[in-house]
Amino acid sequence: MKRLTLNFQVTFYEDRNFQGRSYECMGDCGDFSSYLSRCHSCRVESGCWMMYDRPNYTGNGYFFRRGEYADYMSMFGMSNWIRSCRMIPMYRGSYRMRIYERENFMGQMYELTDDCDSIMDRYRMPHCQSCHVMDGHWLMYEQPHYRGRMWYFRPGEYRSFSNMGGMRFMSMRRIMDSCY
Repeated sequence: MKRLTLNFQVTFYEDRNFQGRSYECMGDCGDFSSYLSRCHSCRVESGCWMMYDRPNYTGNGYFFRRGEYADYMSMFGMSNWIRSCRMIPMYRGSYRMRIYERENFMGQMYELTDDCDSIMDRYRMPHCQSCHVMDGHWLMYEQPHYRGRMWYFRPGEYRSFSNMGGMRFMSMRRIMDSCY
């Protein structure tokens, strides 16, 4: 696994259109309510980020890449503002993940090395409830064709998705270095 070092940076603003107080972040932040009373816009200077509408990387997750988000709430249909963020390390190398139909790596198993827009269409698997990410960083979606709520997965074993609100993932996409 090759991990490249970059300076990651995102600036959050209390109001839309980059107005009001701001908070500059250069790494993971579990709760920035002590810096801002709310957050309605942001500028991602570099890197890819997962933003969450609750503290401690919980709630709904949203993927942000380099760019300006003058009113991200209406852009993504969010009902709440960002409360925590996690940077996604830049990665160059192979991508490999095993998905399982049931919890604890049970049931049908398939190994992915590329994006999958529908596990039902590709594998005749109705959903995925556990996975083992061996290489790379992935986004998994609750609906086919990369729609619905998403979750960020980095290398590791994920034995049960029941602690993620019972989500059953149906499509997955690699996070490629093109967002840097």
